[in-house]
Amino acid sequence: MEVTAKMVSDLRKRTGAGIMDCKKALAEKNGDIEASIIHLREQGLKTSELKSNRDASEGLIMSYIHPGSKIGSLLEINCETDFVARTDQFNELARNIAMQVAASKPKCLSKEDVSEEDLEAEKAILRQQLVDSNKPENIIDKIVEGRLSKYYSEVCLLEQTYIRNGDKTVQNLIQEAISQLGENIVIRRFELFILGQ
Repeated sequence: MEVTAKMVSDLRKRTGAGIMDCKKALAEKNGDIEASIIHLREQGLKTSELKSNRDASEGLIMSYIHPGSKIGSLLEINCETDFVARTDQFNELARNIAMQVAASKPKCLSKEDVSEEDLEAEKAILRQQLVDSNKPENIIDKIVEGRLSKYYSEVCLLEQTYIRNGDKTVQNLIQEAISQLGENIVIRRFELFILGQ
């Protein structure tokens, strides 16, 4: 199938990927837009994995204050160069993630940041909920592990469902930005402020 300029343009609008990447994906997937989107996302993941070891010491601190001024957040997000830190796309990413922090109130950045104490307390609660289920211990263990995924998606910023697109997590959002901007991007820290707390 012939790849037209309109197809490339449509794919580029939906993914933010480069023109040549869109053209190549469409050619490989015989013009199928949906398959091309998946292909580009997979390629973006590979690209972001390669870039994740590169030093990200530039960036910015972004604030978000929710209308009504009763909740707000501060976020430090880093990239490799000052040039990328000044781009509209990087600033929009930072603002969207700061908004995510204010809306979803994560307690930590990633799974690795959940304290052992909090994790054990959550496991105990989940086990207690299953105590009267008469299920074998190995099944209870699997159920607890499954429910821990839900717990992580509530308390860990990178695991949370992105508030502006329920089909991706915050981690997916960052990986897409890495593939589009061509630099490693790292969230260093964030802080949530709630009036009176």
